[in-house]
Amino acid sequence: MSSTVAVRSPRGVRGIGLFAIIAGIVMIVAGILTWILVAIQLANEEITVSNDATFMGGIFQGKQVIGPLTAYAQADIINQHALAATDGQTFAQLAQDDPRRDVVMTASFLRASLFTSIVSFGVCVLVVALGVLFWLIGSALRRLADVVPGGALAGAATPGLTSEADAYGRHASPPTGTAAAAAPPGTGYPAAPETGYAAPPDTGYAGGPAAAEPTDPLPDTTYAAPPQTGETTSGTSYATPAETGEVTGENDDSGPGRPA
Repeated sequence: MSSTVAVRSPRGVRGIGLFAIIAGIVMIVAGILTWILVAIQLANEEITVSNDATFMGGIFQGKQVIGPLTAYAQADIINQHALAATDGQTFAQLAQDDPRRDVVMTASFLRASLFTSIVSFGVCVLVVALGVLFWLIGSALRRLADVVPGGALAGAATPGLTSEADAYGRHASPPTGTAAAAAPPGTGYPAAPETGYAAPPDTGYAGGPAAAEPTDPLPDTTYAAPPQTGETTSGTSYATPAETGEVTGENDDSGPGRPA
């Protein structure tokens, strides 16, 4: 039993691949443009990293804040300056009438603005990475659609849903890879599966295979005529097998089977 599988045209797969490629390109462009926009806004503020910044060994000292690393370096040194002005106390730890609260509050606002720009740079990187991933997926889908053209597999025969257990019985042994035994002609029964056991000898019944000729026939047995005695025999005569070389007599008074 077999069934036919028809493969539809892969236009849908190609369409999805094209959409993924376009979405990836849009995300890449949007991420790059957003990065440039945030960097321009930071550059317009003309913020310079303090000369006593300690982030990454102070390699950003005196540089303009235009990227995530310089922004973090400046936010870190602002926090150090604020803690130094309040003897290590935060805004919540200072008293309500402490004049240093304004200094700490201003420092907190500046750090929050810088951290916002850092998060914006991180989102740009994430969007660009996702755009590249969408582009690769879309290209893979379109190549897959080109490998399997529409209708190439239409009409391909596949095995049916009928299992061997259903065909031969739940407790029957499945075929072992050799051809199954043919059913006797005229019986109407399905062919039995090959089980690996030796075939039974021919029985010689009608409809089955003919019985094999004996390879070693029995020796011929001859019967001799009774001796001419002029008397009517009272019984049947017996003969010995040919290989004995003797001829039996009649069933007379001398007894059956004795030499005449």
